[in-house]
Amino acid sequence: MTTLSIPPVDPSAPGPGAGEKFRSWLLFGLQDAKGSHQGPGAVGGSHLKKHAWWQVMCLTGVDYFSTLGYQPAIAALAAGVISPLATLVLVAVTLLGALPVYRRVAGESPRGEGSIAMLERLLPRWGGKLLVLVLLGFAATDFMITMTLSAADATAHAIQNPLAPAWMQGQNVAVTLFLLALLAAVFLHGFMEAIRVAVALVAIYLGLNVVVVATTVVEALTHPVAVENWWLALTTSHGSPWMVVGIALLVFPKLALGLSGFETGVAVMPQIRGHAGDTEQNPAGRIKGARRLLTTAAVIMSSFLITTSFTTVILIPAQEFEPGGQANGRALAFLAHEYLGNGFGTIYDLSTIAILWFAGASAMAGLLNLVPRYLPRYGMAPEWARAVRPLVLVFTLIGFLITYLFKADVDAQGGAYATGVLVLMTSAAIAVTLSARRRQQHRRTAGFGTIALVFIYTTITNIFERPEGIRIATFFILGIIVISLLSRILRSFELHATHVHLDRQALEFVAKADEGPIGIIAHEPQRLSADAYRDKLTSAIEVSHLPVDQQALFLEVIVDDSSDFETALEVRGVIRHGYPILEVHGPVVPNTIASVLLHIRDVTGLMPHIYFRWTEGNPVINLLRFLFLGEGEIAPVTREVLREAEHDVTKRPWVHVG
Repeated sequence: MTTLSIPPVDPSAPGPGAGEKFRSWLLFGLQDAKGSHQGPGAVGGSHLKKHAWWQVMCLTGVDYFSTLGYQPAIAALAAGVISPLATLVLVAVTLLGALPVYRRVAGESPRGEGSIAMLERLLPRWGGKLLVLVLLGFAATDFMITMTLSAADATAHAIQNPLAPAWMQGQNVAVTLFLLALLAAVFLHGFMEAIRVAVALVAIYLGLNVVVVATTVVEALTHPVAVENWWLALTTSHGSPWMVVGIALLVFPKLALGLSGFETGVAVMPQIRGHAGDTEQNPAGRIKGARRLLTTAAVIMSSFLITTSFTTVILIPAQEFEPGGQANGRALAFLAHEYLGNGFGTIYDLSTIAILWFAGASAMAGLLNLVPRYLPRYGMAPEWARAVRPLVLVFTLIGFLITYLFKADVDAQGGAYATGVLVLMTSAAIAVTLSARRRQQHRRTAGFGTIALVFIYTTITNIFERPEGIRIATFFILGIIVISLLSRILRSFELHATHVHLDRQALEFVAKADEGPIGIIAHEPQRLSADAYRDKLTSAIEVSHLPVDQQALFLEVIVDDSSDFETALEVRGVIRHGYPILEVHGPVVPNTIASVLLHIRDVTGLMPHIYFRWTEGNPVINLLRFLFLGEGEIAPVTREVLREAEHDVTKRPWVHVG
């Protein structure tokens, strides 16, 4: 039996400093062996523990179910006596619209990419990237405002509690900032804690709501006068029954906050434990669990929305819903205190505060899943954006800024929240409609198309009703686009290849150089005639001093999609007009050439020499062509990419220009 000897540790050797320890902690899990991100939605990492679908439902449920903290009051304030009917429309849209759409999204994006990935595949090149950036802007609006609005509403519940200490009065911003910092601490410590906390909070909160709803429904039914007064107001104030239905259809977009939760439900899909036989190509168990999650959450929430919209409008005077009223933003808490006493009411308040605070957890999880999936892959974020902890700190600081700017005001942020939710749901409905059409599923295409039209109407109505929402979303979109493009420019001189592979013919070409440097001539794949190769070889010998007796290779880079960033390079050896050629597809010519040269150096142990001609044209125009078209001034950019990748000049492939 062979034993491994471990060299003794030198006690005198200096250990890692405080700065190195902090950096190691901050960037823990930056990438796995395949270079994929290790955010909370990471898949492919067998070391990441998965959870039962109902546990993951609690994570997305802290966002979805927590809207009960303010949704009934919003419905009563927006729709008045029509609130129960408008809520019925909302529930119909939820169960017959949003739920089928997202069940389809779950089946087509089981890694948690959501509808954004489905739409990305429909638009190639820069158009697809720009669409993703815009949708990420709306997603950031949705998720960030979820964090700040929920924390602000938790603060409002805490301050308005009869037992709240006097020093909390007027400290909404400070308390909200503390709650956001506490949420960040949970994620900095570890994502596993977030799941456990979510399960406990949702179980307690839903249990308390069952008690409140059951008590208030019985109270409403045992006071028929109150029900009759509501019915009389409903039937006399708005004319005919058709007019009431019409008003309910017009009013329900104001209740759109009750649709939140579906996008995060898909985003956290990778956390669901599937079947033992699941593969990444066919995660049937995970998809089945996600669909159970979405269906169960929608049914639970719909049941609560219907019952609470009825009891709140029956039992709470209308003036209490107005700003400054006791039920403004906290209708169920008002009922808990009113009909179950201040003791139970305080327990209910604490539960509501906790779940509203932790509603930001599902939003944070959604951001930590989406951002690393797209921006680093596009070269539009630094490499550290693949790690969880730096992103948690960035999102928390943004949350601090939003809270400060909006003074922790729930109403001021409601429009942006609804806009983000509705745009993402609209994009999901459009994505599944196009998917069904592509598969020639005509009945489903018609059904999903109808749902898409409903969401388009709801979104447009909400934007006109709350224009501040689209303004806030525009800031997020512009911020993401500007930062992403700047990051892409700053990372333009990095190696883009995730790996390089030479086929057998290509390996035979480079293996013929038994000793000495390997001469490679850069050639444009648009000029494929025998004369073009002969002229390029003659020029390299005469101008660039390529040795006459050296067997030269031609290297051709075919640009497929210049908007791509991270790519795997497959180098193919071909013979054209008697000349040996290395042919490779890549997004950017200089970076692809540099990656191939370094790979040849590593596999052969010989130093490649690359021969170029100067590119004609304005240097500034050529730089822009390089940044956006992958071409431009090839020779100097290739040398710069090599210099950035290999700091030792003696190990750096040579660049010759003539």
